[in-house]
Amino acid sequence: MPDPSADVQAGVQVFALLVMGHFVGDFGLQSDRMAVEKCRGKAHTLPWQWWLTSHAAIHGFLVTVITGVAWLGLGEWLLHMLIDHGKCRHRYSLGLDQMLHICCKALWVVLILTNGWLGSSGLLRGL
Repeated sequence: MPDPSADVQAGVQVFALLVMGHFVGDFGLQSDRMAVEKCRGKAHTLPWQWWLTSHAAIHGFLVTVITGVAWLGLGEWLLHMLIDHGKCRHRYSLGLDQMLHICCKALWVVLILTNGWLGSSGLLRGL
């Protein structure tokens, strides 16, 4: 019989990796230019859509590398674009923006655990 506490422990580890990856993507890999120009009306070097798409793609890539599940990476790419677009339009604060992104990470963990994707590939192999 599978040990449910092992799944919880693995889920916490996956969540921690995804959140750390998020902060690397949002603060370490996002240049000042990208942070400003991904918002409509702020573009000077490239159209804002390119900056926003590229920034969100980095996040999608990080989720794919960490989880090994490309579908989750695509979901992250899309949701990250939507969330950041809302922040750029001043619909909510940076704090709520970050909370929404972290909620997405929790969703990915739930999908990983409920679909049996844990340990199949990516950095999660062997968990």
